[in-house]
Amino acid sequence: MTVELIIGGARSGKSAHALKLAEAASKQCVFIATAEALDDEMAKRIARHQAERGAYWKTVEAPLALCETIEAYATEANVCLVDCLTLWLSNLMHADCDIEVETDLLVTCLQQASGRIVLVSNEVGMGLVPEHPLGRRFRDAQGRLNQRIAGVSDRVEFVAAGLPLTLKG
Repeated sequence: MTVELIIGGARSGKSAHALKLAEAASKQCVFIATAEALDDEMAKRIARHQAERGAYWKTVEAPLALCETIEAYATEANVCLVDCLTLWLSNLMHADCDIEVETDLLVTCLQQASGRIVLVSNEVGMGLVPEHPLGRRFRDAQGRLNQRIAGVSDRVEFVAAGLPLTLKG
């Protein structure tokens, strides 16, 4: 079992880097999508990303049930790519889930999973302090989530301007 966390800012190249890592490891790749097509712009973005992936990619949508999806698809033969933890966290907050409980479940799931798992997440704490309480709550929860996942990851890379920098591993 190998867990890799790829973090970076918006449009930093982190997802493209994660795709390359997964494709280099196996031709049996499972893309675990946490995004939901709630508007036309997001539907177009999702369709564009699906078209960019090779034919050997299987896409599974998991806006909330991330642990169950990882447990179902993480095998020695598969590489699972979760894109992204930031949208998963947002979905959890909108569904009024207990973030600490869900994070604990994800950490345990990753520690027990088989195969290789690559997770993508945004680094949101390097900019301005959000003006609204919900934004500050989200930023803080994202920072804690990233720290927890980095703690159980074998490798952590930060991507800026398409360039990966190894932080761990």
